Amino acid sequence: MKDLSPSDLKTILHSKRANLYYLEYCRVMQKDGRVLYLTEVNSSRNNGDNQYFNIPIANTTVLLLGNGTSITQAAVRMLAQAGVLLGFAGGGGTPLYMGNDIEWMTPQSEYRPTEYIQGWMSFWFDDEKRLQAAKQFQAARIAYLTRVWGKDRDLGAEGFTTDNDLIKGALERFNTRTEQATKSSDLLLTEAQLTKVLYKFAANNTGTSDFTRQHQSADKANDFLNHGNYLAYGLAACTLWVLGIPHGFAVMHGKTRRGALVFDIADLIKDAIVLPWAFICAKENATEQEFRQQVLQKFTDHKALDFMFEQVKKVALQGTQVKGDKL
Repeated sequence: MKDLSPSDLKTILHSKRANLYYLEYCRVMQKDGRVLYLTEVNSSRNNGDNQYFNIPIANTTVLLLGNGTSITQAAVRMLAQAGVLLGFAGGGGTPLYMGNDIEWMTPQSEYRPTEYIQGWMSFWFDDEKRLQAAKQFQAARIAYLTRVWGKDRDLGAEGFTTDNDLIKGALERFNTRTEQATKSSDLLLTEAQLTKVLYKFAANNTGTSDFTRQHQSADKANDFLNHGNYLAYGLAACTLWVLGIPHGFAVMHGKTRRGALVFDIADLIKDAIVLPWAFICAKENATEQEFRQQVLQKFTDHKALDFMFEQVKKVALQGTQVKGDKL
């Protein structure tokens, strides 16, 4: 059976899908490009052989796993690609212990704190207030980069410092254009211009020749940038899960882009930590594991997750009254 792309698996709308499965006492797994569940049969008729049954994931809306079930990572990956909602439940399908919001599992509890989502909604539907929130995140992003590059001795030894005239000029232009922006597309353009300068600076610093940002590239610098960005997305998603703010309520990356708020929050730390270490580790020909350990350690050293929580809570609880964050 040929492998199917995620887009092929999403051709049937959830409202038109036929199946909701509840499974007990079985193991769900991926086998030969399909999601199957395995049952142990002890009857003499089947000679104690295990039996596999196919789950038609492209036409399935919900998969509930009850008592005595287990599931492999490969199966979860395929279910996520197909957009199948995954839940863990008690006997008979109730109560629901854990539900899957397409890709990310979040605790199901009616008693979760609500002040952050309520605060977020108090400004989100106002275009001007949403723009001011985006500007606040951008200001905090530059403040964090300035702090990290100013105190991290390892980065300083590699030449990553804000004392450089090129970086100073780029940050000044960024601050000016951010303040003058009248819509989110202006902010995205300003962000792209700054990132281009930072890429050039990092490439020159590490002797990386002919660097071009390519998300599908096979060179180490691009691979490490991709890997590090996903680590930052994970921290951003954790922040939003805990605070109960859905990923769709973005302030900069677009109201209709799936998971866009995760990208907004991840941007707070990507330039400061992921970008320089991707180039440094590529120069040193580090392995993927070594790069990951280095970035995770720097996230810890510079309290990246704490910083994300501080900024999101500030915007949610205080709206746009606070302009930027002085670190």
